[in-house]
Amino acid sequence: MASPDATPAGPQGEAAAGFAEYLASPEGPQFLNPDALRSPGPDVPIRAVTADGRHGPVAIRIYGEPAGADSPALVWLHGGGFVSGSVDSPESDYLARVLANQGTPVLSVDYRLARDGVSFPIPHDDALAGWFWARKNAESLGLDPDLLCLGGAGAGGNLAVGAALYLIDAGKPLPAKLLLAYPFLHAELPPPAGGLDQRVMAGLPRHLRFTVEDCIRTAENYVGGPVSMASSYAMPGYADPAGLPPTALLACEYDDARGSTELFAAELERAGVPVSCFLAQGAVHGHLNHTAGLPEGQAALDFLAGELLAVRRA
Repeated sequence: MASPDATPAGPQGEAAAGFAEYLASPEGPQFLNPDALRSPGPDVPIRAVTADGRHGPVAIRIYGEPAGADSPALVWLHGGGFVSGSVDSPESDYLARVLANQGTPVLSVDYRLARDGVSFPIPHDDALAGWFWARKNAESLGLDPDLLCLGGAGAGGNLAVGAALYLIDAGKPLPAKLLLAYPFLHAELPPPAGGLDQRVMAGLPRHLRFTVEDCIRTAENYVGGPVSMASSYAMPGYADPAGLPPTALLACEYDDARGSTELFAAELERAGVPVSCFLAQGAVHGHLNHTAGLPEGQAALDFLAGELLAVRRA
């Protein structure tokens, strides 16, 4: 949660760090409230499998067991600007434990990061490898392949939408629903509706911001060159969203990138795609990560869990 009285932390040299903080460590920037006492999440059955990918094996961590034959499941892609994060990130691991404990298995895909010469389409292809493995093995896992959902946070949201666009073009079965948390979809940030509270934004530490400059650098690093080179699978916010499955969107009140989520929601509605939205009040970019194991994140998790429950009852 962000407070209007929040003040920058750390050396002044950090003020311009931005995207460099992601590149500095695969774990990514530090947490908001790093000293908070966090719950580790429910203890659920976990096992690891490997999917054959175009660029080598792709690790998948499966959380939980199906609650019944009509249970949905979620293929999840963690965030981190394409250069940090993993299936161990709190935003990924804690979310998966909570949802699995409620009866929705989660298949968390450990895609390759865009570091050390890796760029698009490798993370995109890894995401698809995870999805195709889930579809192929759904029945052996006790799941209905037609109730598989696909989602992700930040860069993972980008990969989820990019994968869905590919599935449309390839004539493959689509996810039952997309679940996206503050997805990174546009290289150039559109302004958020109603603007942002600049007093709050100016008081946030630099590592809690995701600015226009950060977005461009993130996109260029992922694409492997100028943004103008990007295909619609790489920057899916610029693609025609017609044909995408019903989509649930989680946005954050104090997020520089909130306008991207809002624009995508509007474009989905114009294309006739059912959309449901939730605004996390007082939240900053990376909300699911910052609040993992804290009461402040419960409303966002309840929203996502409710969206999955709706798939079960459809």
